[in-house]
Amino acid sequence: MPPPEIRRPLITSLRRLRRVVLVCMLATAIGQPASAETTRLEQPNFIFFLIDDLGWTDLACYGSALYETPNIDRLAEAGMRFTDAYSACTVCSPTRACVLTGRYPARLHVTDWIHGHHRPNAKLKIPEWTHFLPHEEVTIAEALRGAGYKTISIGKWHLGEESHGPLSQGFGVNKGGDHRGQPPSYFSPYKIPTLTDSPPSEYLTDREAEEAVAFIGENHDRPFFIYLPHYAVHTPIQAKRELTEKYRRKITPDMAQHNPAYAAMIESVDESVGRVMAALEEHNIAQRTVVIFTSDNGGLVLREITSNRPLRAGKGSSYEGGVRVPCIVRWPGVTQPGSTNQTPVISTDFFPTILEMAGVAADAQREIDGESLVPVLSGNGELKRQAIYWHYPHYHPGGATPYGAVRRGDWKLIEFFEDDHVELYNLRDDIGETKDLADAKPALRDELHHDLQAWRNHVDAQMPTENLDYQAPGR
Repeated sequence: MPPPEIRRPLITSLRRLRRVVLVCMLATAIGQPASAETTRLEQPNFIFFLIDDLGWTDLACYGSALYETPNIDRLAEAGMRFTDAYSACTVCSPTRACVLTGRYPARLHVTDWIHGHHRPNAKLKIPEWTHFLPHEEVTIAEALRGAGYKTISIGKWHLGEESHGPLSQGFGVNKGGDHRGQPPSYFSPYKIPTLTDSPPSEYLTDREAEEAVAFIGENHDRPFFIYLPHYAVHTPIQAKRELTEKYRRKITPDMAQHNPAYAAMIESVDESVGRVMAALEEHNIAQRTVVIFTSDNGGLVLREITSNRPLRAGKGSSYEGGVRVPCIVRWPGVTQPGSTNQTPVISTDFFPTILEMAGVAADAQREIDGESLVPVLSGNGELKRQAIYWHYPHYHPGGATPYGAVRRGDWKLIEFFEDDHVELYNLRDDIGETKDLADAKPALRDELHHDLQAWRNHVDAQMPTENLDYQAPGR
């Protein structure tokens, strides 16, 4: 058998050859010649919106009474909205690595935001984790680029320094991505080395959308993959003044969400989705473009930036508010418009899903943790897996101490590594995780706990260790 660096291109080439043969057969059947142009048009385009820190209820179509998101709501009306979608981690960098590779953060050893919080006197010592996305990993961009796709990353990268930036991971163009997790400013001058500054009135979210629109205009006649990880709605909370005032007037005392500037940032994200969708229509390619919209972790509830209620807690937490996120997939001609799906899905699933949609074979020798959502999106089947997992051997101001978790069916078990205690919740009956059933369901508790431990062993998860410099509170 040839080595992976030869085998992967061979597999991709054979897959593309099969598509050409099928197109030629179809063309022959209808009496028309096949061409390279016909073959290219058979490949769907992909636009992947990854919004930073967007909470589960931060959209109107997910229940917000304050935030106005008409364009994203229309996206949901045209596609499938998932109620039980999850980020792979409660913070950003691990989820981003997972989205791009289809592999769990625990397997990648990219388990915290880069470069993480330093807690030298905490009870546990965090492991020596990886502070970049390794080059040996295969990203969606690399797989699609090998199949003839044009690729671009627009916005936040946060997966390593320049040597591990988007251009080293299969993207032909990088607009705005670097090592940072938040922009110095949402208003130009941005002070982002990979994005030229514009007049001071320009807003970063608008600029990212315009970069996508321009790329669509330049590549509408060939297959493309646009990875659009907006910096918004991450701190600093900076928004357009007129939109902020609009929401300041709208807020009432009974609203769970009441930050006008954050609401304005969400509306700017919504406007960006509208601009990109309009560009697809303008170039008559909307019907062959798959659009995916999701978030990298739960909404930030510190300083009352947003509220994830009825979910418990938020970004940086082991509970649902830290990891349950919006997810919408629009696949024209396949997803049932306006459909809602309760299947638990997670960030690992996007890699195999996109590759299957594109007809691109993944390396059979490389273990992928995600499962293709194509059967669910098409309504022709269900996922085979029984459970999804989390591993966060770190501390976070959002409340997390080192933990692991598993969800199987309606049940979620969380293991806290500081004292080894576990909590068990039935998410169907108790979405707010208010009633710990670990003692009431000992057999199920032990079964899920064993499952979680076995999974950690399988992916070679790094565990925290005793910290000899630990200082107990009050000392």
